[in-house]
Amino acid sequence: MADKADEKKITPRSQDFAAWYNEVVLRAELADYSPVRGCIVFRPQGFAIWENIQAELDRRIKRTGAQNAYFPLFIPESFIRKEATHVEGFSPELAVVTHGGGKQLEEPLVVRPTSETIINYMFAQWIKSYRDLPLMVNQWCNVVRWEMRTRVFLRTTEFLWQEGHTAHATREEAEQETLAILELYRDFCESYLAIPLVWGRKSAAERFAGAVETYSIEGLMGDGRALQCGTSHFLGQNFARAFEIRYLDQNNQLQYVWQTSWGVSTRLLGALVMVHGDDQGLRLPPTVAPTQAVIVPIWRKAEERKPVVDACREVYQNLCQVGVRVRVDEREGVTPGFKFNEWEMRGVPLRIEIGPRDIAAKVATLVRRDQTGPQGKLASPLERLAQSVTELLEDIQQSLYRQAKAAMDQATTEPQSFEELRAQMEGEGGGGFANVYWCGQPSCEEKIREETKASCRAIPLNQDVPQGPCIVCGQPAQERAFFAKAY
Repeated sequence: MADKADEKKITPRSQDFAAWYNEVVLRAELADYSPVRGCIVFRPQGFAIWENIQAELDRRIKRTGAQNAYFPLFIPESFIRKEATHVEGFSPELAVVTHGGGKQLEEPLVVRPTSETIINYMFAQWIKSYRDLPLMVNQWCNVVRWEMRTRVFLRTTEFLWQEGHTAHATREEAEQETLAILELYRDFCESYLAIPLVWGRKSAAERFAGAVETYSIEGLMGDGRALQCGTSHFLGQNFARAFEIRYLDQNNQLQYVWQTSWGVSTRLLGALVMVHGDDQGLRLPPTVAPTQAVIVPIWRKAEERKPVVDACREVYQNLCQVGVRVRVDEREGVTPGFKFNEWEMRGVPLRIEIGPRDIAAKVATLVRRDQTGPQGKLASPLERLAQSVTELLEDIQQSLYRQAKAAMDQATTEPQSFEELRAQMEGEGGGGFANVYWCGQPSCEEKIREETKASCRAIPLNQDVPQGPCIVCGQPAQERAFFAKAY
């Protein structure tokens, strides 16, 4: 067989993490560059991962009582200006349409950077009585933010996301919803995507524009930088007052609603690459992998092909029956070695090799993507192959989480002085998570940001008052907080 072996291997992660990341995204055929600056094309492999994320997360969101809806891409510019903090936060990122149909528009239209304003305008039309509450909607859509520095999946001009918006009768209900969604996101990322996290409240400087409080889940990428993987915002009554969203309560008194908004985006695909990937390419958790197992027939002589392929197709049918997402690679003209490398690059969790000797011995060789060397390879009797595969996929899921958690724990420190923190964050790369005492003052946060390039990623919830001095000013600390360089 002719071998179309790759002319060059991907850049090692340890040598140039950014180059490694871009090469994996392109070589694994997750996405490609668009002719429009800052935009990307989702290739079928990448979009299939997003579809799996969307399907699972959609099920979880609907269990909270939220229903899916869709709101317009274009928002009147006056809507954006109704909430002062909101417009100040988003103004530098807005894309604005001034002409349509060959004429100048009477009012410019903003291409949605987020949908708080258009949704709250509609909430004001729909909410009249306490009987209309809670109102909980979610939408899957695209948004546009005019980014100066872009990176595939992580920060693009246009990206896909999910955004939820709710309105409640009381502050307590809205705050409870905000934290419930934070927990939903945490469990989704850790159990479904096998990405370990830290989570908590954002500092005032990192808060969503227009929110009273912002809560976040934060992952640590393979280079030691943090990535915000999802946010849940308690909006208070800021948007309700701006858009006059009021209801008659049970005493026939007009009250403003209390609100939340929350979302995750396609940057989760970037997180999957950067948390789990290695020097061979992607390593996808089985839950989210479009192909969970690939069957590779192996033969040398022409007369061996048919019995081997027939055996592979039978295994394929058996695995399909137990719900495994599987495919058979019957391509000719390329060697098994080329196929192995290609499926490793694409991150398929499990490879099944079947050749004449395997058929004679009534076994198949299974190769795990999460492990390398002899420990990642084992044989399974064909008669119990379906059971072996399902058990292995569950173990691979847990194994990837354990590996990522161990890496995050190793890169998480508790600096005892500002000098230690500064030394940890030195250099161009990431410095991991620093769990530090903090007085809570913006001036100390700003000094950390200016001198170490690290920002406050999350302030853990329900923590005891710490017994220690602020790492910056030495005054009594009010809380512990995770700082890190971030994407």
